[in-house]
Amino acid sequence: MARNFDVVIIGAGPGGYTAAQKASQFGLSVALVEAKKIGGTCVNRGCIPTKALLHASNMFHMMQNCDVFGVSTDFIAFDFGKMQKYKKQAVAKYREGIEAGFDREKVEIIHGTATLRRDRTVEVELAEGGREFLQGNAVIIATGAVPIMNDLPGESLPGVWNSDRLLAAENWNFDRLTIMGGGVIAVEFATMFSNLCSSVTIVEKQKHLMAPMDDVMSAELEKELRRKGIQVYCDATVTEIMEEEGSLSCVITPNHGGEPIKTRAGQVLMAIGRRPDVDKLFGKDISLEMQNGKIAVNSDFETSEPGVFAIGDVAARTQLAHVAAAQGTYVVEKIAGRAHSVKLEVVPNGMFVSLPIVPNCIYTDPEIATVGITEERAKQGGLKVRCGHFSMRDNGKSIISGEENGFIRLVFEAYSNTIVGAQMMCPRATDMIGEIATAIANGLTAEEMSFAMRAQPTYNEGIGAAIEDAMRREPV
Repeated sequence: MARNFDVVIIGAGPGGYTAAQKASQFGLSVALVEAKKIGGTCVNRGCIPTKALLHASNMFHMMQNCDVFGVSTDFIAFDFGKMQKYKKQAVAKYREGIEAGFDREKVEIIHGTATLRRDRTVEVELAEGGREFLQGNAVIIATGAVPIMNDLPGESLPGVWNSDRLLAAENWNFDRLTIMGGGVIAVEFATMFSNLCSSVTIVEKQKHLMAPMDDVMSAELEKELRRKGIQVYCDATVTEIMEEEGSLSCVITPNHGGEPIKTRAGQVLMAIGRRPDVDKLFGKDISLEMQNGKIAVNSDFETSEPGVFAIGDVAARTQLAHVAAAQGTYVVEKIAGRAHSVKLEVVPNGMFVSLPIVPNCIYTDPEIATVGITEERAKQGGLKVRCGHFSMRDNGKSIISGEENGFIRLVFEAYSNTIVGAQMMCPRATDMIGEIATAIANGLTAEEMSFAMRAQPTYNEGIGAAIEDAMRREPV
């Protein structure tokens, strides 16, 4: 006999746990099923542990270059094991905060492996043994995604890692690291291990790193990585991994002709993307429509099965934790009959273009953050724009901190002066992009964004300077 709930949620990542907390706050009965640890990939194997290790590696890198600030030390070293311990503590503390929220909101947590059955029924193989059946008035699938491993000669050799395994490594064995892929995971790991004095090589099959990104941003990113000593091969593919003299080597083949290059790889990280985690999710009595390996959903995130929703990496075009959380909130508000409090995009008055208001953040050095649309995308949508640019070499805080590489670029619709996009490559870009996302969501103009003063000296002053620069320019 199945136990009945208003909402049954499969997966306790950002989408799942946000949906569970919101549903409980609305007075709905909630069961949250998780096969592993609360928090999902983001908390346990993604965002939080990656950024913790990035922070630790940045500290080591800063200390190596502290002489310029008049700070001297006789010996600088890092202990990778202690870094991992610090990472685990950060993850545990974050996860404890989520679990405390469940206690307050009276969310029932069920540890086990879930299988979706017909009639919005979820069969759970309990972690402690046995089975249980749950039936929801609505079911939300939030199972996330798992790393993809490339099928090529040598991919199963010891020393070939995916991002989940590499984050869990206890011992340092990464004096050389070759990274397959040029997306967010790839460039963040490249930054992390370069900070720790590893010799890093990136191989990306597309013509530029971060292929969906604006070409100018991609070019600047590649330049910064090369400046740090990271080798970057774009428009090329690793076609073979081999073991030679107790280490790994890679054959790098240009995509459009040219002689293959064989390089010492040391260790190899496959960071070529993630696929939706739907293994063993569906029972024999149900079948959901799929699209490009993801669960197909409509504009309300409802699947082909009425009352069954899918959110986050298992269904979304954009695989980001904050996107999953926003979708979780949206779906629960729909289930509860509440007005929606979140938007993923807006169409400003008088414009015929949709503006994404989801920030994209990359924790390189300097950080990268974007929101809205680029100048190129605006022109494709028939918009005339004014673009403002500010170089961080003229920013007081950047001069003080020695972080002068980078820029802020803002895009405004030319006639209303409404903000439509931003691209930042600078210190604290991932923090500052929230101001621009808020401005886009509320249709603010350059004049309205200028009303509030920005403190001096701060990196944020660069936004005010970029606004002023845009207003001096002719529309393009």
